[in-house]
Amino acid sequence: MEKPLVIASPEVLREQQRWLARLLGERRLADRTAQSYERDLRQFLGFLTRHLGGPPKIADLADLRPLDLRAFMAERRREGAGARTLGRGLAGIRSFLRHLEREGLANAAGAAATRAPRQPKSLPKPLSARDASRVVDADMQLSEEPWIAARDAAVLTLLYGCGLRISEALSLTRSDLPRDGQTLRITGKGGKTRIVPLLPVAARAIEDYLKLCPYAPAMDAPMFRGARGGPLQPAIVQKAMRALRSSLDLPDTATPHALRHSFATHLLAGGGDLRTIQELLGHASLSTTQVYTGVDSSRLLDIYDRAHPRA
Repeated sequence: MEKPLVIASPEVLREQQRWLARLLGERRLADRTAQSYERDLRQFLGFLTRHLGGPPKIADLADLRPLDLRAFMAERRREGAGARTLGRGLAGIRSFLRHLEREGLANAAGAAATRAPRQPKSLPKPLSARDASRVVDADMQLSEEPWIAARDAAVLTLLYGCGLRISEALSLTRSDLPRDGQTLRITGKGGKTRIVPLLPVAARAIEDYLKLCPYAPAMDAPMFRGARGGPLQPAIVQKAMRALRSSLDLPDTATPHALRHSFATHLLAGGGDLRTIQELLGHASLSTTQVYTGVDSSRLLDIYDRAHPRA
């Protein structure tokens, strides 16, 4: 751990070292994270030195107000720090002030009352229609075990062909399969259920898997099984997708969850309306679907112009 470079009162420096030791010892924080926290605190102490006109003392830290922290974040933003960096910096400062509070030296209420900058929404990028079709193709699967290759193809087809979350696909049981072969009843987040069409290609993929699977789980047990017969875990699907990425020369953004985004994006590009896609995805809010599919205002106006009777 590099030594603090900021001039501060001896008691602040002493507590800083005790705080760092606690992070690395009792809390077993990763060394890299602790270094980032220490660097963020040095930057804050440097700001306080300029802000107060001298090295900060424990009493100065005890008197901190949300206004002081907001002024620090404003300075860091002017220097080019992004929302994630500012959020991490505030987390480090809060941690140090909580340490001082535990020692009876300060009150961390001011830091707790300061809101972290809103983090940018980060969503997987959809695959092209061609790449998504290659990923779910049974012939493209890399496992040497035919039933495992069929299993992986079936799971990935449900993600792309039905827009399921990976947890929803892996929780499906044989009793969930429709008798008419046309729709699935999905239980999603918050226990909410929705009906999604089961494309013939997805139904065939599931049928091919069940014919080859050497295990016969109970009707109410997850039908997708791991190599040893237990319920299939998401990590196994993610591992298979990583192998496909390498084999098919796809970007790192090609993940199982990106297939769900691809489902929504390709439906919208094909003329689907946002409200229907919202229902298929199981989103509670239409605004979530808008972000999910990367829809911009011009696209919304285009939908309005084509669909509204007074447009």
